[in-house]
Amino acid sequence: MGQPGRPVKPVTAPAARIVHEPICEQRCTGGPLTPAAPCRSRWRRSPAPPRAQVAPDSPPACCESVSRARRTRQARSLTGQDRAAAAALGVGRVTAGSAHSPSPGDAMARRGVGGVLGWLLSRAVLLACGTLALSFSPSARTALPQLGALHEAALEGWLLVAPGGTWHPAAFIEHKGHLLVEGLLLAVITALLLQGSTRPRQGEEEPLTEKEVDELCEEWEPEPLYPSLPPEQAAWKEPVITSQMGKQVVANGKAALNFASLNFLGIAGLEDVRDACRDTIHKYGVGSCGPRGFYGTIDVHLQLEERLARFMGTEEAILYSYDLATLPSILPAFASKKDLIICDEGVNYAIQNGAHLSRAKVLFFKHNDLADLERLLAAQDAADRRSRKPLNRRFIVVEGIYANTGDLAPLRELKALKERYRYRLVVDESISVGVLGTHGRGAAEEAGYAPDEVEIVGGSMSNALASIGGFCAGDREIVDHQRLSGLGYCFSASLPPFLATAGVCALDHLEKEGPQLMAALRRNAAAFRRLAAAIPGLEVVGGAAAEMSPLVHLALSPAPPREEYEAGDALLQRVVDECLSRDGVLFARARYSKLERARPPPSIRVALTAQHTEADLQKVVAALKSACKRVLA
Repeated sequence: MGQPGRPVKPVTAPAARIVHEPICEQRCTGGPLTPAAPCRSRWRRSPAPPRAQVAPDSPPACCESVSRARRTRQARSLTGQDRAAAAALGVGRVTAGSAHSPSPGDAMARRGVGGVLGWLLSRAVLLACGTLALSFSPSARTALPQLGALHEAALEGWLLVAPGGTWHPAAFIEHKGHLLVEGLLLAVITALLLQGSTRPRQGEEEPLTEKEVDELCEEWEPEPLYPSLPPEQAAWKEPVITSQMGKQVVANGKAALNFASLNFLGIAGLEDVRDACRDTIHKYGVGSCGPRGFYGTIDVHLQLEERLARFMGTEEAILYSYDLATLPSILPAFASKKDLIICDEGVNYAIQNGAHLSRAKVLFFKHNDLADLERLLAAQDAADRRSRKPLNRRFIVVEGIYANTGDLAPLRELKALKERYRYRLVVDESISVGVLGTHGRGAAEEAGYAPDEVEIVGGSMSNALASIGGFCAGDREIVDHQRLSGLGYCFSASLPPFLATAGVCALDHLEKEGPQLMAALRRNAAAFRRLAAAIPGLEVVGGAAAEMSPLVHLALSPAPPREEYEAGDALLQRVVDECLSRDGVLFARARYSKLERARPPPSIRVALTAQHTEADLQKVVAALKSACKRVLA
C-alpha cells in the first residue's frame, strides 16, 4: 500500500484488457415494465499496450457487475509483484497509456507518417498566411524587399481570380468547365454506392463469450422501483368513511366527530344540493367525456363560470376540472423562461409545481417574512439595473391561508411592496374562499383589496364550496388567454355536470347565508385555538395572527430536527389513532409529498366548521390532551 500524500507508481499491464464502451442496449436499473432486465453493455477485448497508468475515471455505476468481471480478468493475467501492485491500486482503474508524461518524440511517433505530414502542412499554411498578410504593410516591404515581390505577385493573382479574370468561375463555366465538376461528383457518388460497410479488422475487437455474459447476468441485481417504507408507514391504513360527510361520520365502523373534513360551511351533503345534483345526473349523465374545447362544454359549466365571476367581482372566471392542476396550469400560461416568480417558501406543492413547469426563474422568501421579501426584490432590481435586463413579467405568489401551516399571508403589508417594485400578485384562495372577507371572496378581500387589484386569483372548489375542481378569476384577457394556454383546461376532461351544479348551489347558499356561517366559523376557529394552547406536547402554528383561520396545525413542541421528522410523524399518527379508537374523534395527520421543496415539521391538521358547537370543541381538546399524555409522555 502506498503512503498517504505520495504519488502511486504505475504498474505494467499484461497482454490483454477489456475496454468498456458506454452504450447500454437496455436500462441497467430496469424500468416500470421490465424491472429485472439485465444490462448487456458493449464490452470488447483489445490488445494492451506495453505500459499502463491509473485512469481518473471508472466504469459507470450502472454496469458494476461488468466492472467486477473486468477486474477479475485483469487480476488473473497479472503475476508476481505486478499483481500485488495492481491489487493495491485497484486493477479496474488501469488503462492503456504511458506511466510518465509523454515526450514530444513519443507523441510524434504515435502520430505516424500521415499525422506528421498533416502537422507540418498546417504549420506551413499558417506561416504562408502570416507572410502574405505582412506583405501588405508598406513598412515591412521597405525593410524586406522580398515582401514587395510577394505583394506584387499577390495582386497579379487576385486579378486572375477576380470577376473578369481568366481563372474566375464565370470564365470556367463559359468554357464548359462545369462538365468536369459534374463528372467528378458523379464519380464520387458511384464510389460511395459501391463501397462496402466498414468492419473492424480481425483481432481489433473480441466480444465476451456466452459464458461470461451469463455470469454477468447472474451477478446483476436490479435497482428497486421504490424505496422501502418505515414499518409505521407500511402498517398504516387510512380510515374508511361509510356515511354521509358532515359533522358526524362513521369511520372504520365507529361513529366519530369529524374534525378532518374541509367542509368549512357544512354545505356538502345538504338536502337541496343533493336533489339538484340528482336532477342533473338524470339530465346529463355522470360525465362529460371530453375537454372543454372538444365537445366537453355543457351549459352548467358556463353557468358556474358566470356565477363565480359575479361572486368574485371580476369580469370573467374559468373552471378547471381538478384543483391540484389549477395553479400548475395558471402559472405556465403566463410565465416563461425569461420571467421571474417569487414565492413564499411555505406555498403548497401545486404552486411549487406550477412555478417549476413555467421554466421561469423562481426565488423563495422566508415564510411570511416581508423583510426577506423586500431584500429579494431590491437585490433583483439592482441586478437588473446593472445588466440592463429588458422588461419581463414578474409575479409574487402567496396563499390566502397556507394549506401547509394554516396561517394567513400578510397581504395588507404586501400591497406596498408589490406596487413599489411593480410586480403582479397571484393569490391562491383555495382555503380562504368562502371563509374570509365581507362577501367570502377570500383573504384578498379581508385585507382590503379591490377585485381588480389582484391580477390573478385562483382557488379550489373542494373545500368551502363543497364540490370538485378549481377556478381562476380575473380580467377578460387573463381568462381568455387560459382557454388556449391553460393545459389543465385544454387537455383534461371537463368537470362532471352534477359537480358544476353542486358548485352553483354552494354559491347560492354562500350569497344567502354566508355572513352567518362565516361568523360562526370564525368563533369556532378562535375558540379552538385558545383551548388548544393548553394541550401538552403540542403547539398551535400561527399564533394569534391566524385566529381567523379554520385550518389549524398542531405541531410537536419542541419541534424535532429535520432528520427526525419521520419519527415525529409516527408519534402524531399514534395520537390520531388513539383519539379515533378511544374517544371517537376523527383527525388527520398532515401529510406532504416527497417532492416538497421544504417539508414543514410534523403536525396534526384540525379542520373547524360552522356546524361545530362549544361542546364539540371541549370534547376534541380533551381527547387530544388524553392521547398526548399517553403517547408523548
